[in-house]
Amino acid sequence: MEIGILIVGILAGIMSGLFGIGGGIIMVPTLIAIFGMGMLNANATSLAAMLLPVGILGVITYYKAGYINVRNALWISLGLLSGSFFGAELALSVDVKVLSKLYAAFLLYVAIGYLDIPKLLRGKNYKKVEKPVPGENIHYAFWVFICLGICAGVIAGLFGKGGGLVIVPILIKFFRYDAKAASATSLAALQLPVGLPSVIVYAQAGYLNWLYAGLMALGILFGVFFGTKLAIKLPAATFKKVYAFFLLGVAVYMVYKYI
Repeated sequence: MEIGILIVGILAGIMSGLFGIGGGIIMVPTLIAIFGMGMLNANATSLAAMLLPVGILGVITYYKAGYINVRNALWISLGLLSGSFFGAELALSVDVKVLSKLYAAFLLYVAIGYLDIPKLLRGKNYKKVEKPVPGENIHYAFWVFICLGICAGVIAGLFGKGGGLVIVPILIKFFRYDAKAASATSLAALQLPVGLPSVIVYAQAGYLNWLYAGLMALGILFGVFFGTKLAIKLPAATFKKVYAFFLLGVAVYMVYKYI
């Protein structure tokens, strides 16, 4: 069983490096469906696995390629730290079905935009404004990144996953980030122990398995490196389409799980 948990961590790490997410979207459903964990136990174990900077090898690779704005990533981390506490508290006290459907609707909206469906519907003459590529050259007021982090932190604490799934699309849609720069900055923001408040809440409630969390953290450490290498090699247009189909899959899962 421990080997299986390690493999789950490796797969989650590959997805983290590729899409700038924490990996919980892989870990949580797998722990529930294959290893028989309850949702809150899976949430807690997933969040604990991401406490250490397990994606640091991927962050270094992205940084060398010029995709990370360190300043913005730090502000997002600050917001994540506060938001994750409230998300975990909500998870222990409310029915998440409605929230999960809204979350799925948001992911569907973003995925449709990435697939350029509006362009197909409007015809060949539709021209789309290109987004700037270098994330390190994009500057906004610090408080907007903190707000983004808080929003993502609430989602992460609530579902045990999804911080990066909020950060990346918003950076692209509203902050004019290139897809790779958004993924890189998101991954960098997740390297600080931003999920610690939610992990403490879950642990105090008796939902945390430290052994499984440690094994998955080890798997993520190695998986992120390969996922990042793959992301950098993919052409930008291909990267966005791959990410769009990934979001569609996540949205379908969220609706199916909480319907």
